[in-house]
Amino acid sequence: MDKKLDVICLGRAAVDLYGQQFGGRLEDMQSFAKYLGGSSGNLAAGLARLGLSSSMLTRVGDEHMGRFVREALASAGVDVSHVATDPDRLTGLVVLGISGKDAFPHIFFRENCADMSIQPEDFDESYIASSKALAITGTHLSTSQSNDVVLQAVGYAKSNDTKVILDIDYRPVLWGLVAPGSGEERFVASDDVTERIRKLLTDCDLIVGTEEEIRIAGGGDSTIDSLQAIRGQSDAVVVVKRGATGCSVIDGDVPADIDDAITIKGIEVEVFNVLGAGDAFLSGFLYGWLSGASWSDCGLFGNACGGLVVSRHGCTPAMPTKIELDSFMARSDEMGRPDRDEELQHLHRVTTRRAAPEQLFVLAFDHRKQFEEIAAAAESNNAEICRFKAIVSRAVKAVSRSDHGNAQLGVIVDERYGDAVLSKFTNEGWWVGRPVEIPGSRPIQFEPRNNIGLPLASWPQSQVVKCLIHYHPDDPLDLRLEQEQLVCQLYADCVDLDRELLLEVITSSGSEPNNDSTIANTIRRFYNLGICPAWWKLESQSADGWQEIESVINERDPYCNGVLLLGLDAPESELAASFRVAAPYSICKGFAVGRSIFGELARQWFAGELNDDEATDRIAEKYERIITIWRDAAGSSPGETLQSKAG
Repeated sequence: MDKKLDVICLGRAAVDLYGQQFGGRLEDMQSFAKYLGGSSGNLAAGLARLGLSSSMLTRVGDEHMGRFVREALASAGVDVSHVATDPDRLTGLVVLGISGKDAFPHIFFRENCADMSIQPEDFDESYIASSKALAITGTHLSTSQSNDVVLQAVGYAKSNDTKVILDIDYRPVLWGLVAPGSGEERFVASDDVTERIRKLLTDCDLIVGTEEEIRIAGGGDSTIDSLQAIRGQSDAVVVVKRGATGCSVIDGDVPADIDDAITIKGIEVEVFNVLGAGDAFLSGFLYGWLSGASWSDCGLFGNACGGLVVSRHGCTPAMPTKIELDSFMARSDEMGRPDRDEELQHLHRVTTRRAAPEQLFVLAFDHRKQFEEIAAAAESNNAEICRFKAIVSRAVKAVSRSDHGNAQLGVIVDERYGDAVLSKFTNEGWWVGRPVEIPGSRPIQFEPRNNIGLPLASWPQSQVVKCLIHYHPDDPLDLRLEQEQLVCQLYADCVDLDRELLLEVITSSGSEPNNDSTIANTIRRFYNLGICPAWWKLESQSADGWQEIESVINERDPYCNGVLLLGLDAPESELAASFRVAAPYSICKGFAVGRSIFGELARQWFAGELNDDEATDRIAEKYERIITIWRDAAGSSPGETLQSKAG
């Protein structure tokens, strides 16, 4: 039959809470980063990032962490149709730390957790039959109930030409063999564990484990003795993960010495964190195996994936995409510190961030200074500014109920007067931008302080960092260098904290003249400084200007999400004209317009000439009309107006 899936991963899917302080005790950790974790969850995400079609077969709790696991898997490209919700159990958690070069303490909070409660009715034979391979973990053999489910899945696989892969995944603490706080312990001999694993070996096509895991599976006193015992039970190919040494593949008879097996040398990198490296290795190895690659190439892929992950923080988030894997393998001989390679780290960021919408229509109402001036002129107060921003948000909601095809709506709103709106839209999953600049500052200054890293750490990760800078490439040198330094620091903070940056550049506010190359030269300068924002927000340009901008972005950062046009309180007719020029260029994804939509209406509302409902309706009408103008303009070819097309 036609198998639509490459691999089904049955096993652990949990939440990793990684300590963010390095080189100290887990007791002293002050903050933690939350990631998708669990060996099977890591594997499913790693395979998806490499371009394979992976599916997760597990359970999560009916709570926030369970929803996070499901969303994180889906975001990585994993099929989650068989991630069931357990009504009675909680999602598993693991607390981890990096205490030193060889010390990685972790505590498993998995007693009676959701993924171990997977039930026979959570899947059927047709689901298993739809995949080329079924990857199971030894941990799910540790209870009689989950063991029975594994055997059921394996039985379906054997009846439908689905390969069975066993990741031995031996953690003594998960078998109750060590104290609950001894999660770091990797090996404790146990006849019961060996017997449970041994019963499954005959049905396996591929068995993967470290030397300690091979010993628990085979029950021997040495790696070779254990391999011989495994071979007595199974004809499966056995892959031994050997850390920095690389890996060895036993396809057929077991050699007298492990080094006499097919051995693929590891890639030399400086180790930061070994946790998750084995799952990354298996992702790369299976990528090669399912593609029909040689054992040597399978091992190279696996070793490269493992080498990348040991240099990074976290497990699932550290998994490479195929693009960065290719880049790393092409240059691995010269790259002992992948974590310090700017090209590789950039590729990791841009190929793993959330997918950008095909079109993005943003209503920007993060204005603070302008609203304060309007309110003052009407002898109103700041509380009324907050109330008006709530009115704008209701207008956005009203427009969102219309059909906008592949477009996405979004907002840019500030914390000072739009805190309630900011929280509501973020919690509802909207595209949300949030400003960091002090309005009108030049040189730019940030709120609440120029050292922006700590404040950004308190923002929800989904919020896009929006920074407006008044900058011209011909500005006085001291001013230009000061602004560049501040934006460089902001970008570094965004990178460290995994935040998207939208850089809004206005070149027309100073005394220096603009030409068709001004914005392109400005963008080029920021790229030269190593600043690669996820989004640009730019003023309207001539056709020649857009052509040059598109060329610069495509050359310097082809993974850029694109450009949004700003409005600067321009009347609708001017916006329409600028849209007709910009929209046909592929780099232009939409707009982020504010005062052109609500500016005059705000003045009328503050003056008491419009009530709340009237203001809401009229803002929604204008926003909808601006969207229509853009969509009509996007039907033009570059340099071609709608009017000329109609003619």
